[in-house]
Amino acid sequence: MEKHLLLVLMALLAFAFKRSVAQWTPATATFYGGSDASGTMGGACGYGNLYNAGYGTNSAALSTALFNNGAWCGACFTITCDSSKTRSCKQGTSITITATNFCPPNYALANDDGGWCNPPRQHFDMSQPAWTTIADYQAGIVPVNYRRVPCQRNGGMRFTINGNNYFELVLVDNVGGSGVVAQIWIKGSNTDWMVMSRNWGALWQSGAYLNGQSLSFMIKADDGRVMTASNVAPSNWWFGATYTSWVQF
Repeated sequence: MEKHLLLVLMALLAFAFKRSVAQWTPATATFYGGSDASGTMGGACGYGNLYNAGYGTNSAALSTALFNNGAWCGACFTITCDSSKTRSCKQGTSITITATNFCPPNYALANDDGGWCNPPRQHFDMSQPAWTTIADYQAGIVPVNYRRVPCQRNGGMRFTINGNNYFELVLVDNVGGSGVVAQIWIKGSNTDWMVMSRNWGALWQSGAYLNGQSLSFMIKADDGRVMTASNVAPSNWWFGATYTSWVQF
């Protein structure tokens, strides 16, 4: 009975995600980071070098209303410029970006005059290369429509382990499918599965002593799907290293 209820719940979550993927929503967009997007590296999701993380230059910082305290890090959105509201659009174009950063509010400015990322605005501060795909550089800000879409990634999910003894801080990147990690469990070769807690952005933490054990991770995406990356890190793993799995959503 419990297994049946779990399957029903997972089906409902997947259905809800598919509905969110199909729906277009109005928002606005600006850009930052320079023509080479070098200013977009790092950011509030913790991905660091976006090339290494598998996200490249097609990225954006999300306003408070979209960022959700980091819970939407890694989500993918297709964005189109709304040509019915501005002449600054490049007709017939769209761009799919990954959420990699936070666009903080600026309460010193009005929501409609510089405070573009103030709540409750839904706003994308896009990398310049992504922006110039859909709009004229000179426009500065444009109305857009967006929808959430599945993320297409190359290779398996990656796990970067930092921290120290009794504290593992794990960055999970290159996540396909929904792109968003809702929960993670960690397992040493001598332990049971242990739930991790979100530290910030795409970083998850554990307080267990796992030195000298091979490490496995179980990842639950926000569409309800679950993947297990077994023995991703060997028993001689070290802090600061990145380990690539063979699994992907």
